[in-house]
Amino acid sequence: MKALALITLFLATSAAAQAPHPLNGRIWDTRSRSFVSKTAVYDEAAASRYVLLGEKHDSAIHHRLQLETLQALDQRGRKPTLAMEQFDHQHQPALAAAQAAGVTDAEQLADAGKLNRKAWGWPMYKDLITFAAERGWPLAAANLSRADAREIAMGKIVPALPPAAPTQIAAMEEDIVQGHCGHRPPQERLSAIVTAQRARDARMAATLDSADTPVVLITGAGHVRRDHAVPRYLQDNGKTLTIAYVETSEGKAAPQDYGAVDIDLLWFTARTERSDPCSKPIGGALGAAEITDRR
Repeated sequence: MKALALITLFLATSAAAQAPHPLNGRIWDTRSRSFVSKTAVYDEAAASRYVLLGEKHDSAIHHRLQLETLQALDQRGRKPTLAMEQFDHQHQPALAAAQAAGVTDAEQLADAGKLNRKAWGWPMYKDLITFAAERGWPLAAANLSRADAREIAMGKIVPALPPAAPTQIAAMEEDIVQGHCGHRPPQERLSAIVTAQRARDARMAATLDSADTPVVLITGAGHVRRDHAVPRYLQDNGKTLTIAYVETSEGKAAPQDYGAVDIDLLWFTARTERSDPCSKPIGGALGAAEITDRR
């Protein structure tokens, strides 16, 4: 009987471990504080000037959902510009020239836009580029150049940016510290890194504002926050929809457990298995190469 009880306990424990997270696949509207359907999300996206899709860069699930969103917009007759953080803005002329020449092959477009395949986990973005290019949607290189970001993060360039409230700066500093495993660089360096992040957000917002069509932005989830990221810098922010794909965690079964982030929709997904980025030491001073969140 004791052996049977142990077997029963083992099976029950295994079943619980294999049960899907209750939030996986659900979409929480932070404005109405209610769950909404995919159809409602896609309808709102189709009516929006800007749709910002915030991802975990290495999540195949997030890229699949982004592609589904593009497909839904296409089905609703929309032909947006696909703006991507993965392309640096100085390569826009070459990217546009390739499209003007009729290039629809994602590999060739990645070459034209000098997409850093290693840094961005290629071919994760291939399907998104292919889908947009085959439908004649413009591709927009949205990101600040890595060279400019490095100069700003090192304090060598101070860009002209709108004023930021102390609470905004403090929140960004905390995001950077937590995103880098609790490592806090000297204040002068941390302030410069925050400025570099703000400059990246401002650059992406400028790319969106300059488009003649509605725009979908592919970017990291941190860049879609309304309180201190891309939306804050948009000139025309009236019809913006921000979506963040959020990986679920055990012990967090309610949307409120994931923090009071200023994002319109939280789209919950399963977690991608990955090694602990904090198991490797960051090393000395936090520099421009460490701007990207390591979590």
